[in-house]
Amino acid sequence: MERKIKRTLDVSDLIKKKSLFLFGPRQTGKSTLADQLPDGTFALKWNLLKGKLRLQIQANPSYLTEQAELLDLHDCAIFIDEIQLCPELLNECHLLIEERNIRFLLTGSSARKLRSYGTNLLGGRAWERHLHPFTFAEVGGDANYNLPYIFEHGLLPSMFYSADIEEDLSSYIGTYLTEEISAEGTARNLGAFARFLKTAALTNGQLLNFTNIASDSQVPVQTVKQWYKVLEDTLLGFMVEPYSAGKKRKSVSVSKFYLFDIAVARTLKNISVPGEGNEEFGEYFEQLVCMELKAWISYKSPRSRLTFWRTTSGNEVDFCLDDDLAIEVKSTDTVTDRHLKGLRALREEEIFRRYIVVCREEYPRKVDGIEILPWKYFFESLWKEKD
Repeated sequence: MERKIKRTLDVSDLIKKKSLFLFGPRQTGKSTLADQLPDGTFALKWNLLKGKLRLQIQANPSYLTEQAELLDLHDCAIFIDEIQLCPELLNECHLLIEERNIRFLLTGSSARKLRSYGTNLLGGRAWERHLHPFTFAEVGGDANYNLPYIFEHGLLPSMFYSADIEEDLSSYIGTYLTEEISAEGTARNLGAFARFLKTAALTNGQLLNFTNIASDSQVPVQTVKQWYKVLEDTLLGFMVEPYSAGKKRKSVSVSKFYLFDIAVARTLKNISVPGEGNEEFGEYFEQLVCMELKAWISYKSPRSRLTFWRTTSGNEVDFCLDDDLAIEVKSTDTVTDRHLKGLRALREEEIFRRYIVVCREEYPRKVDGIEILPWKYFFESLWKEKD
């Protein structure tokens, strides 16, 4: 059961100023967010999942302009859901923006198909935002917001309150394989892509080795690289690039890849919910912190950059937020001196303002200038940073 949750992204404020593309994976709540806007926000609302409407538009894209003329629409907002199903509509949107000062909220699961049609996403006449799974700022006060529950259900709105989570997750992944990816027209061999996706889940949060992944997936290296790009473009995952501004130690040049949701990663790996002390427990705890940082950047600080630091000699810090925060993630409930090794090595570069360990300790403290922060305390502080 999906409940009404106030989302952090303020679409209402954005759409008053300019047209907006709102992209996000399936079931992150794009349509729900638009439907929760105040009555009268939109003069016209179209859902392109409706077959009859979609066929009519595909046969006559100017139907949108004809509707605007019939209703004498000017200086108002129009909502079009699943815009990637009819990319040809963007020309009409462009015309109505120019001639009638109409603003559009255009939602979809991917910009990939729009770009493949040669469209320019309205040539700068619209902003672009991404909607993420739930964050601490949205559901942190919920009784279910704890690590075992999050590792089982993930943070997709449709899954967070699911009464049959394993069945729903399996169906969700099947939908992406059969609908989303095949619709992209890139992965013609869905069986091979399914093998690749499971291999990608096994390397979730690790340094990418395309040669090994290609071997495990039984496809060429170039195909693997293309398929990772498909995952990024369909917002099923994202790359975290290495931080390379340090000068005292040589950094690696290989990226890490994270799937966009913990429970989706767990289901692809076909494992049960990991318990404390299990290797996957630490991996998913790191992914949770990564997801929170990505969402915060997207909603609060779009120009910020998330990286990780790792040297060729093996020193590593999990995440770097611009040149401001260096963040090590440890799932332990007792941080000891050995957990601070990477942060201390990075501190020798004299770049970052704060050095933080995000962990499961109960109370915040500081050791040798390094902040030891409970994970919920860190999340709460993060969202208050630029409020």
